[in-house]
Amino acid sequence: MKVIYHCYGGTHSSVTAASIHLGFLPADRIPEKETFLRIPLYDRQEADEHGQMFFMGQDEFGNEVYIVARRNRPEVLENLMAGLAAMFDTPRDGYMLVNVMVRVNLTMMIGGFLSRRWGFIRMGRPIVTAGTQAAYFKVVKLVKDVRRELEVIHGKKSALFQRQQISPGSCGGGDSHRLFTGESGTGS
Repeated sequence: MKVIYHCYGGTHSSVTAASIHLGFLPADRIPEKETFLRIPLYDRQEADEHGQMFFMGQDEFGNEVYIVARRNRPEVLENLMAGLAAMFDTPRDGYMLVNVMVRVNLTMMIGGFLSRRWGFIRMGRPIVTAGTQAAYFKVVKLVKDVRRELEVIHGKKSALFQRQQISPGSCGGGDSHRLFTGESGTGS
């Protein structure tokens, strides 16, 4: 399964979600600002890279995790994926689009705009990082929901997001994502 986290600029919320998914960031506490800055692609993607999918890594079940910037047009990404899937005879349940914009706050938007759009990195980066910290547990919940759905799809359990101290194989889970169905509109 290919899991594609997407947001406006592909530099903050989608990178954070993919990093939580892959265990680069903790799920049980808010990381320090410096931790975000050590993550590959955090606050680094340029406008001419929007629309390109970046591979972030592979989770413990073999799911490939990607990020993509799709600006204000999630339906374009959905239609593109549907078209490519049809063209290359790819099963529609082979990938999952996850809209991380539903977890973005105003502080993230302002900081991201200053840092990436206007190039005021010294001013914008601390603002967007503070916004990311404020939204962090909302992003964690989204990732847990995605992982729960993947758990159902794969028929496996994950030890990464345990709700209680038990043997490896249990996981947390679910909200604001969907398997790609080829239909645009609500949900993502």
